[in-house]
Amino acid sequence: QVQLVESGGGLVQAGGSLRLSCARSGRTFSSYVMGWFRQAPGKEREFVAAIRWSAPSTYYADSVRGRFSISKDNAKNTVYLQMNNLKPEDTAAYYCASKTLGSTLPYNYNNYDYWGQGTQVTVSS
Repeated sequence: QVQLVESGGGLVQAGGSLRLSCARSGRTFSSYVMGWFRQAPGKEREFVAAIRWSAPSTYYADSVRGRFSISKDNAKNTVYLQMNNLKPEDTAAYYCASKTLGSTLPYNYNNYDYWGQGTQVTVSS
């Protein structure tokens, strides 16, 4: 159906930068949303950022606004998450997800249909 492959995670010092990539393949929908979520040990999965595929509409969690930037490459069917000024609090497993546009907002992970395997981001101080 739909496959999502993430890459780009790793270990970085506080204040550093990292770029995550998520390549989408399989079934194509006329309109869909790709988003990033993260989950740290002992915490609930939380929304990070999302982007509409057919239009340059983006969404950000307040905790990352101004530091993270989501973008896409239509030709490569890939979404990116540029993470700048990373903090130890950003340490988590980051997941790429996809959902049809529909009428639902992109903030709730329950609204997403497909998920990547996750990539670990560790920010050291």
